[in-house]
Amino acid sequence: MMSSDDSVDLVRRALAGDPAAQDELVARLTPVIQARVARTLLARRSRLAGGRDRREEVKDLSQDVFLALFSQDGHVLRTWQPERGLSLESFVGLVAERLVLSFLRSGRRNPSKEELLFDSDEIEPESQESNPEEITASRERLSLLLERLREELSPLGWRMFDLLFIQDLSQAEVQAATGLSADAVYAWRSRLRFRAQQLLAEMSGSDVQARKS
Repeated sequence: MMSSDDSVDLVRRALAGDPAAQDELVARLTPVIQARVARTLLARRSRLAGGRDRREEVKDLSQDVFLALFSQDGHVLRTWQPERGLSLESFVGLVAERLVLSFLRSGRRNPSKEELLFDSDEIEPESQESNPEEITASRERLSLLLERLREELSPLGWRMFDLLFIQDLSQAEVQAATGLSADAVYAWRSRLRFRAQQLLAEMSGSDVQARKS
């Protein structure tokens, strides 16, 4: 990963029209964008169009991300400010994720630029103390949480968890998908969130105990 100063210079030159800088920037960001697009699609796989090849979907949406970054004289890309705590790769990854979520929710491949921008209060700086072991442990904990929930929830409970927290549908969308009332959906959301928090607390306690041992 390049330093912030090198990244700022590369973006500046690319937006100024330097072909070499543009090629370098695209080559550098392509794997980042494709990985984030694929991950977001995978997490919400039930919402893909039936029969659509995932690899083609990743390619198409990745191209849409680049178009969003460079359209209107690079308006979105120009909003990246490293002093806010995000590296260029992390910022672009968030743009990619937001575009995919917008597409899955509305079917539009061209969200407004407001949907792709990030206020300083919305983003969390990358932890300087994060390391591969911590990242791996976090992913394993999430995977374990989903396994535990899938095992103990009823079919309806797991479907509600998928709709509310994995697909992140709105209240109205969940009501339309399930036929449940607003009160019932709210009750499911509260119940599932509480149980997920309980399981996370249990797993965190187990991790601490394991480290002490």
